[in-house]
Amino acid sequence: MGVNLRDLIPNEARREIELKELKNKVIAIDAYNALYQFLTAIRQPDGMPLMDRHGRITSHLSGLFYRTINLVENGIKPVYVFDGKPPEIKKMEIERRKKVKEEAVKKYEEALRKGDIESAKRYAQMSSKLTEIMVKEAKKLLTAMGIPWVQAPAEGEAQAAYLAKKGDAYAAASQDYDSLLFGAPRLIRNLAITGKRKLPRKNVYIEVKPELIELDKVLKNLGITREQLIDIAILLGTDYNPDGVRGIGPKTALRLIKTHGSIEKILKAIPRHEFPTNPLEIKKYFMNPPVTDNYELEWREPDEKQVIEILVHQHDFSLERVKNALERLKKAYRELKTRQLGLDIWFRK
Repeated sequence: MGVNLRDLIPNEARREIELKELKNKVIAIDAYNALYQFLTAIRQPDGMPLMDRHGRITSHLSGLFYRTINLVENGIKPVYVFDGKPPEIKKMEIERRKKVKEEAVKKYEEALRKGDIESAKRYAQMSSKLTEIMVKEAKKLLTAMGIPWVQAPAEGEAQAAYLAKKGDAYAAASQDYDSLLFGAPRLIRNLAITGKRKLPRKNVYIEVKPELIELDKVLKNLGITREQLIDIAILLGTDYNPDGVRGIGPKTALRLIKTHGSIEKILKAIPRHEFPTNPLEIKKYFMNPPVTDNYELEWREPDEKQVIEILVHQHDFSLERVKNALERLKKAYRELKTRQLGLDIWFRK
């Protein structure tokens, strides 16, 4: 879920962009976030995910395959970053999510019994679950496609932000704003859901475009530091303290930070509030999360036989559609290499 900073981000620090603006740029994608989006969005009319003949879910593979090809066709060099072991301070949020999904499954079954397909679909989306097997399948498919992926020691968003801070990636991509708290200089939202999307509970479709948010502009326009942005997030509620402080919204949190300067001083001003997790421990984690330098970013042409084996033979994808998509991917790679060769020659002059 992450912290909701939407109402706090100044318009001057965010803007809609076209995919072509990311041409020749490396984008570090929060893999779990993207896969959950695919599992949620790619559904049958009654809300059930796509499945193969053995009843195994394939929505995540479909989204990963076709969306990634679309990115490469636009000249983007994606690298997917996978979560490692969650920090102990996230335990409460993980338990909360588990209960929400369990409740959603019950409501989904009840809606089906009543014939309420619209509600059934909504609850089915809420019950989406990403398993270890799905994650392994996703990594295997990416490798076959020639797309690099990185295994984070802990939070994928933290590792994606690290790649961007190091300059190995232009930006981190996620729907959540946590990447900014982890220090990503740029955050791209909506990358995995770009295109026409139906509004929840309405028969209305909108055009969703990627959104670029720049950390330095956020901090400059708000007149705060990154540490203070983290303090604000803690007051609002993060994955490590989901409830935040009751009665404090974005504007109040910003005002408190402007007045007192830090979460440490604010805590003295509101001593009656009890945090389930020490806020200073949360702040320390955002400032110095576990990350790794053990990765290699290399994009190569796909292993066509392996991709077909995974998608067609193992999971019943259409052979014709997969072959056509692979031709698009191979063409995009050739163009990517040509552009890179041109750049290398230019820089050697």
